[in-house]
Amino acid sequence: MQLTSDAFRNNARIPTRYTCDGDDTSPPLTISDVPTGTKSLTLVVEDPDAPGGTWYHWVAFDIPVITAIPGAVTTLGTAGTNSWGRTGYGGPCPPRGSHRYFFILTALDTELGIGAGSDQAAVRNAMDGHVLATATLIGHYSH
Repeated sequence: MQLTSDAFRNNARIPTRYTCDGDDTSPPLTISDVPTGTKSLTLVVEDPDAPGGTWYHWVAFDIPVITAIPGAVTTLGTAGTNSWGRTGYGGPCPPRGSHRYFFILTALDTELGIGAGSDQAAVRNAMDGHVLATATLIGHYSH
């Protein structure tokens, strides 16, 4: 399975438009080679370089099997809670230095069926034993 974006290449700079310094909207994403038997997808965007530990920018689960996520999407599957305590996408906004942002897409053999607003820990716990494939797209950003 692969996750790519027309907005930035893997390990390249995320355009300002998709960050807190711009429109703070999600970038377009393209999904390919989803395994047979996939029943749902999850998407977690995380910043492992955050000063207080990993910061979660986007948590979405029970996403139908799709091949593209449009930019500036406001609804994606079931919305989980990000580190700001909100649902939906919150773009890169590092307090200092350059940070890495991991867009992690996971194909599952089931729908999770957990409550809307679940955080990434609950999502990852529910995924245990159901992962068919994972794809990661990494972007970098600094002010």
